[in-house]
Amino acid sequence: MAWDPALYAANAGFVPALGAAVLDLLAPRAGERVLDIGCGDGVLTQRLVDAGCTVVGIDADAAMVAAAQARGLDARPGDARALAFDREYDAVFTNACLHWVGQPDVVTQGVRRALKPGGRYVGEFGGHANIAAIRTALIAVLAAHGFPAAGAESSYYPTAEAFRAVLEAGGLLVETCQIIPRPTPLPASGMAGWLDTFRGGFIAAAGVPASLHDQIIAETCQLLAPALRAADGQWTADYVRIRFSAHLPE
Repeated sequence: MAWDPALYAANAGFVPALGAAVLDLLAPRAGERVLDIGCGDGVLTQRLVDAGCTVVGIDADAAMVAAAQARGLDARPGDARALAFDREYDAVFTNACLHWVGQPDVVTQGVRRALKPGGRYVGEFGGHANIAAIRTALIAVLAAHGFPAAGAESSYYPTAEAFRAVLEAGGLLVETCQIIPRPTPLPASGMAGWLDTFRGGFIAAAGVPASLHDQIIAETCQLLAPALRAADGQWTADYVRIRFSAHLPE
């Protein structure tokens, strides 16, 4: 899925804003070398730099990398499934990324190689039942129009137990790995803006022509309104996260 940094900044600023808790869990220390997987436009990467860390951010999306570089950050194109680092980092950090990547065993192996002995791996991403209502509604609308939606939805949303097992199988010691339900109020662009930003690629992948894109979004919003839109018009996304902290043995 390709990202539009301007669209992301307008409709998804809550994503890095809600990353403060996982940054606190990382507890970055001045002088540490940190790898930020899925750095996006670099909002949280900058927070790590401000804490005195030397940070390399990687992201698979060229436009997002360019946006992070425009902040003056060391951001590089990179695939979380092909990390080419060897005992270079005191910590690996990731926020709102791993559910897009999949192949968690491969990512974990790369993280393990990238960490120095005793290094920390801390992050947060979508967990089991994340945006379940939104995904179900969009699939139903696409199906009603004759589009094969199920094949376009490939995000990785594990249970805490399943992801803990991945970390442990990768040779990491797990301090915490928990599911956190987090209903998230959306900005003024509401559910339509969310769907355009986060599911526009899935809609296109399902074979929807550009002329029907807005209609699919409008019908999905209509279906979701009774559950996720308040009487005052405020939309809330049914987010569920996994937050974890692990480390490589000394």
